[in-house]
This record gives sequence, C-alpha cells and structure tokens, in this order.
Amino acid sequence: MSGGSQKAANRKSLSFVIMEACIGHCGHSKCSIMLWMLMIANLWIMCSCSTQKQVLPPGFSGSEMDYIDNNGIFLLSNGSVFGFGFVTNSVSDSASYLLAVVHLATTSIVWSANANSPVSHSDNFVFDKDGNAYLQSGGSTVWTANISGKGATSMQLLDSGNLIVFGKDSSSPLWQSFSHPTDTLLSGQSFIEGMTLVSRSNTQNMTYTLQIKSGDMLLYAGLQTPQPYWSALQDNRMIVDKNGNNIYSSNLSSRAWSFYDQSGLLQSQLVIAQQGDANTTLAAVLGNDGLITFYILQTLNGKSTLPITVPQDSCDMPAHCKPYSICNSGTGCQCPSALSTYANCNPGIISPCNSKDKFQLAQLDTGVGYVGTNFKSPVPKTNLAGCKNSCMVNCSCIAVFFDQTSGNCFLFDQIGSLQQKDGGKSSFASFIKVSSSNRGSEQGGSDSRRLTIIVVIIVGTLVVIGVLVYVGFRIYRRRKHHPPLQDDAGSSEDDGFLQTISGAPTRYTYKELQDATNNFSDKLGQGGFGSVYLGILPDGSRIAVKKLEGIGQGKKEFRSEVTIIGSIHHIHLVKLRGFCVKGAHKLLAYEYMAKGSLDRWIFQSNEDSSLLDWDTRFNIALGTAKGLAYLHQDCESKIIHCDIKPENVLLDDNFLAKVSDFGLAKLMTREQSHVFTTLRGTRGYLAPEWITNYAISEKSDVYSYGMVLLEIISGRKSYDPVESSEKAHFPSYAFKKLEEGDLRDIFDARLKYNDKDERLHVAIKVALWCIQEDFYQRPSMSKVVQMLEGVCDVPQPPISSQIGYRLYANAFKSSSEEGTSSGMSDNNSDALLSAVRLSGPR
Repeated sequence: MSGGSQKAANRKSLSFVIMEACIGHCGHSKCSIMLWMLMIANLWIMCSCSTQKQVLPPGFSGSEMDYIDNNGIFLLSNGSVFGFGFVTNSVSDSASYLLAVVHLATTSIVWSANANSPVSHSDNFVFDKDGNAYLQSGGSTVWTANISGKGATSMQLLDSGNLIVFGKDSSSPLWQSFSHPTDTLLSGQSFIEGMTLVSRSNTQNMTYTLQIKSGDMLLYAGLQTPQPYWSALQDNRMIVDKNGNNIYSSNLSSRAWSFYDQSGLLQSQLVIAQQGDANTTLAAVLGNDGLITFYILQTLNGKSTLPITVPQDSCDMPAHCKPYSICNSGTGCQCPSALSTYANCNPGIISPCNSKDKFQLAQLDTGVGYVGTNFKSPVPKTNLAGCKNSCMVNCSCIAVFFDQTSGNCFLFDQIGSLQQKDGGKSSFASFIKVSSSNRGSEQGGSDSRRLTIIVVIIVGTLVVIGVLVYVGFRIYRRRKHHPPLQDDAGSSEDDGFLQTISGAPTRYTYKELQDATNNFSDKLGQGGFGSVYLGILPDGSRIAVKKLEGIGQGKKEFRSEVTIIGSIHHIHLVKLRGFCVKGAHKLLAYEYMAKGSLDRWIFQSNEDSSLLDWDTRFNIALGTAKGLAYLHQDCESKIIHCDIKPENVLLDDNFLAKVSDFGLAKLMTREQSHVFTTLRGTRGYLAPEWITNYAISEKSDVYSYGMVLLEIISGRKSYDPVESSEKAHFPSYAFKKLEEGDLRDIFDARLKYNDKDERLHVAIKVALWCIQEDFYQRPSMSKVVQMLEGVCDVPQPPISSQIGYRLYANAFKSSSEEGTSSGMSDNNSDALLSAVRLSGPR
C-alpha cells in the first residue's frame, strides 16, 4: 500500500474504532445517534481540509498530508491551469516535498518557495491572519514572503502561473511570484535588472544563474568566482534594434524573448518559435546543465520542447565537461594530449601561490580556446612570449590564452572545461600551468630522446651562428659602399613598425604610385604635412595620394594614419586604400573624393549654382557626426581625431561626408576618460581644454564638431574680422540670437530660410551644446547623432561663459601665417594660437 493510501486508511479507521468501542459499552440501540454524529463530524473535517480553493483568505494553514487526496494541491487558478501546493521533490529519493506552483497538465514546476530546502508531509504552509505567508518545518521558518502587517486580504493563483497576494487595493499586489523567479520564466513574466534566475544544483554541486547587469543579460556558472558564459548582446541570433545595446528587462511571449531598455523601448529579440499561439504557455527553464531550454506547456498535448537553447552550443559554457577537458560540439569531451598523463585530466594545481613547486606552461592542442575570453578584459597588448611570461610571473595564474590574430592575452586563476570549435580553426594559443616536477609523459625519457635534444640544440646553434655571420658580412659590405643615411635608418624603423600592424592595407611600391599619379603631375591640394595628387590604379579606380613632406612630424603622422585608418572601416570615414614607404618617401593612398573638402562648398564668396542647399548641408553634418561617433565608441580603442575642421570633411560624388586626416589622432583605452597630450589641432576649432592645458577627451572632438556645424549652418568662418564687432566672433553672436529667439540671422543668408524646418532649430541648438566651455555639458557624438535624427529632444542650451569667448577672441586676432608648434608655451593665447595647425610629439 502506498503512503497516501495508508494515510487515508488511518483517517477512516478512526470512525470504526469509535463505533466498536461504543457498541461494546452501550449496545447498538443506545449508541446509534452518537455513532452517526461522530461519523458525520469526521467526514466533515476530512472534506473541509482537502477541498481545493481558488482564493485563500488570511488564517489558512495546510500540509501535504491534509491534501493528500488532491496530490498536495490546495489552491487552483480560475481555469485550473496551474495549482499551488506540496509536490514531491524529484531530486531527492526520500519522502520530501516542495511548496510550488505547478502546471497541472504537465506536472511541471514553474516556481518553488523551497527549492533547496524540501520539507516533510506534516510541515505546514501558513497564510496567517496578519497577512504574512510562510512555510514552517520543525518549528523553524523555511521560506517567508515578508509581508506581515501590510494588509493582505487574499491569495490567488492566476492562469498565467503568477501566485499573487492582494491587499485592499487589488490593482497593486503586495507580493507576486513573478517578481521572485526561481529557475523558470513564463510567457508574460517580466525579468528585470535586480532579479536572478537560479538553476537547481547538479551532481557536481554546480549552479547557474541568469542576471541583467550593466545593460546586458548574462549567464554565469557557479565557479569559485562566477564565470559568465553567455551574453544577450553577443548572441548573433538576436534581431537587434538600432539602439539595442542597453537591456534593462525582458519578457517572454508565445514566440519570442524580447529585451527592453529602462524606458520600455524594444532593444532586441530572440525568436523562439516561428508561429506562436497566444493561448499556450511558454516556459524558459534554466536547467542544472546550464542551458536555458524553452518548452510549450499545453493542457491537452502535454509539454513539448522547442529546438532553440541558450547558449546555442552546449560547449559554450565552462562546466559542460570536467575542468581542463576539451568540449567538442557533437563529439563529447576529451582530454588534451598535454594533460593525458594526469589523473582525471587535471594537473591538480589549486593555488600556485601556496605551493613551493616550480611550474611550467604546457601547450594545449591546436585550436583550443576558452569561453571566458569573450568576457574577460585582456592584459596590455603584448606578443606570445610576453603573454606567457605574464602568467609565469603571476602566481595565481593557472591558464593563459593568446589570440594570435588580435594580440590579446588573457590570464585566468580558475578554469572550467575548454572548447574546440570550427574544426580547430581557432586563433588561440592556449597553455595550462603544470608542475615542473611532474611532467607527465615527459618523465623517465629515454637516453636516445635526450641525445636527440642535444643534437638539435648543437645543430640549431651552428645554424644561428652561420646566419649571424652572413648577415653581419652583408651589412658590412653595404655600409662600406653605401654609408647609412638618416632617412634609411628611419625607413628601417618604419619597416619594422609596419610589420606589427594587424590587417594593414595594401603596400604599394613607390614606382606603382609614381605611375598611378603620372609622376605626381595632377595636384589636388596642399595639406599641413604634404601635397595630395590624383592617381589612377591599373583597375581604373581613382585614388588621392598624399605625399608626406614634413621633416619631423611627417613620420608620426604617417604611422598614425596607417595604424588608425588601416584598421577601421565605416561609411563616413575615408578609406585608406594603401601606403608606400621607401627611404624618405612616405605616401598614403586614399579613396578619391570627387567633390573635395567641405570648406570649398560652404565658404564661397558669391551665391551661384554650386552653393550647397540646406538638405545637403544637414546630411553632411549628420554623416560627419556618425563618423566621429564610430571613432569614439565603436572602435577597439577610443580614437580622438584632434583636428576636426571643414578641410578634413571630404565629399564624394553624391556629397556623402567622410572624415579624413587622422595624422594628429590620439588613441585612448576604454578605461580612460581623459588623457594629457601636447597641443595639436587647428586654430579656431580647438576646445578650451587645449588652451588651459587640461586633460583632453573625446569631448574635445565634440567642441570642434560644434564649430564646424555652426559654420555649415551659417556658411561663414567662426571668426571673420571683416564683419562688425558684434558678428566677428560668430559663436558669441549665435548664442545672443538664440537667446533672443531670432534664428534667421544665424542661418546662411544666401539660402532660403524656412522657419518651419525643425531640423534648423535642432542643428543650431546641437551646435551650441557642443561648444559649451565646460566639457561635461557637451553631449557625446552618439547623442549628437540621436538629436540630429530626432530620436531624442534637444533642450535649450545654456549660455556659454563669456570668459572663454574673450580668450578665443584674443586667439583669433593672432597672426594668420601657417606654422607648427612643438608644444605648449608660457606665452599668451595670441602667441599660442598663432599657427593654423599645431601639433606636438605624442
């Protein structure tokens, strides 16, 4: 007989015991009334205790034993889709129970109060008269809702699976299970920042968690330090909205998992089913294997599993296999050959810092990587030898992974299972720290092997010596007949430097560019560090060849432009087609921009047919902003251009704007917010922090962009001494006119003014926000793009400090002759800004 049947039989036997005792003492005729009354009372107690309810009032108490005839369920949803009560703990072999919400048709637990603390059949769930709900076991509280004294009036279970405690105001629940998820999310259930989904423990006592942190949803494995292994922002299956990079909440529907920002705007979606039935319940369960699996819970057809999982590949987690084992998608787990002699494929190093052993790095199989490298910041850029050395000098490091493509080096002080994907085509070189005194398969090597090693060393040494002698002889002969020039030394230095550039553009010979430009005969213009010539490649495409002619700073500009532009690609950044370096000759080949630079089109003295209309100007301003936003936010290193001006905004055949001339650009790491550097840039576009010798940031580019935007709107230079004293410094005049509400005088008088064109009002306000003296008040370039596109409102800008404008007014009065400066001086602003372009050593 089962435990449930035995309990029912025990209850029923009470009536028969009383009946027999009464007959024995009173006789049948005298006890009949008493017997019937006792039997009715007993049946009433049994029925009242086991009747399932749809609303629980305060004062309710019940155990699994009380509702054994209803499988422990005492509360039903209106449509009897879900039930709440005691269910058998499937993880435990003993007779223990969970207080849980269950999908009745499939017996699937969707929420539990005591997942890790099961109770016995006699332990009570209480919804007391003070309004608190809790679970007791052996006199102690296992779980509580903590709502005592808040005026709870009822507990109900909705057909959505949400268990709710209502107060007097039924529209606002005092407590609900949807706000305290366990390991399951249901369709219609919001999961927001601050909530945590936790899997049940597996046989290795490992748990997994799902959380939303810093604008992203992440899955963590419960290692000693929780290890992230999946990110919503990194999942390539996501359908991403244009601003889909700031997740605050998520919600399941019948066909998709949707992600929203804090204002409720959709950021991205993961499509789970191509067709969804709104009447079915979708469940996302974080299993004890670390995967989120999606199920359809149906009343008639039971539970069906959907093919999609998170993450997509079970090997994309650090605990699918044992630590140090390699997870191969579709083929299971295997031990790396370098660790095959160790028990359980584990070198047994728990904490190298507490060991007196000496260690070495054992290299793993080709193509082996680790999912943790997608979420850990690399150490400073280095080569393979430096990366390995970083681990050896760090006593807590037990594993190192070097990305041979990017040069990134990752150190780990704990490790899970490794992975080998894409047929072993990973670019990682991977190493595990092992004890030098226990070298596995290397122990007890034969004499013949040692002899082979000795021979290899001797032969290798002789070869190296021979090569060095040969190279030395060639250098001696070359120097004897051709004494080294300074330019040749610089060329060798540049050659060595260029070999380290990852993904550098095409390297042309000097003869190729000389032929393409017809011996540099068609000059397009003159720049700060050289001339630009028109060229035609053999494939017929046109290029613009910049021939660097600066003596000292040309080399720095050349290196900077090849390094920066050669590694980035964006529709609003000029593409570097190739470069050439030969002795003193340094050339850069760009894509040809047929319409030239922006200054030729907005600073025209006469109104004619070539004057740019307002639509074209606005698109140029927006394109320039997008290019700068990419440099500031989307590149591997933050790039500050440092020389934004109309001359450096080039236009193609369709007047598409592209930012050019990165010779003065400054690289910043993602962790840096400001950086000190010597003065560089162009007079009239320098932000105040350049003049005050304060640390610069990407906000310095924002200031320069604001000045350019103001010139695009007005069609004139920001400082023009020919104008009246009021209008000579145009930014001051623009602030004054904005304050007066008269925007017509800010707009280019040569163009037709339309006071109903909201873009003009937005552009003027954006420009004045960008040139605020306090860089904290300037918007980021991504915010500028949003404001120009109308995605967000543009508030009225504050009136900028007149002290800053007096400083710049003095600066603008300085000499207009071109020149360079190697750094900041103690002179006043007139002397400081006397050059059109200023730069210094980085």
